[in-house]
Amino acid sequence: MKTQIDHLVVVASSLEVGVQWCEATLGITPSAGGEHEKYGTHNRLFKIATPQYPLAYFEIIAINPEAVIPKRLQVTRWFDMDDMALHKAIAQEPRLVHFVSSTDDIKAARHALRTQGIERGQIVHASRKSSKGMLHWQITVREDGERLFNGCLPTLIQWGKPEAAEPLRLHPRNSLPRSGVSLQSLTVHHPSSAKLQNALDAVGLTGVEVVNGPANLVATLQTPKGLVQLQSLGI
Repeated sequence: MKTQIDHLVVVASSLEVGVQWCEATLGITPSAGGEHEKYGTHNRLFKIATPQYPLAYFEIIAINPEAVIPKRLQVTRWFDMDDMALHKAIAQEPRLVHFVSSTDDIKAARHALRTQGIERGQIVHASRKSSKGMLHWQITVREDGERLFNGCLPTLIQWGKPEAAEPLRLHPRNSLPRSGVSLQSLTVHHPSSAKLQNALDAVGLTGVEVVNGPANLVATLQTPKGLVQLQSLGI
């Protein structure tokens, strides 16, 4: 299977706060994103791709206060967005909390993690409207919404419908303009670094450095404001 970094996830207390933080921290205004009706969230996006990370983009995501989800359909939100510790952290400022890896065989990748004793979650079919048409994807989401390994183990995503001949045709990076921000490196620090490294190896993910130590996700970005490091700080 082919697996690579897809996007970084920054959670904000509101999308407006996320945009202001992005402008102040990275020196750009993020592009329009969309809404995720199932989870009651919405986002803003921008491209951070480089030859080393050709699919990479950046997602700022927040709970949509205007979303109405019927009680019978309510589920725990992805990326630990219902977790009180995360809520407390992002109340201070938006925080890098996770990353997502794209795979061309999400079932095989999920099974590979299971052989490592890791339950990445059910494969959920999702979609949202985009400027180029309806964007479809499959993504692993645990019923409890947990990211695992303090956000240092990526969520898995496979773009397009299962039968799509060109699954990456509507990938967000194809419609996003150049942002002036590019991903230089991604490093994960964790006390269970050996287990984490084995998990990344199992799904064939490269381009991520694994370091033993206190939990932390560190993304280094080249921006209009110079080199910027974003950290999860173990949340």
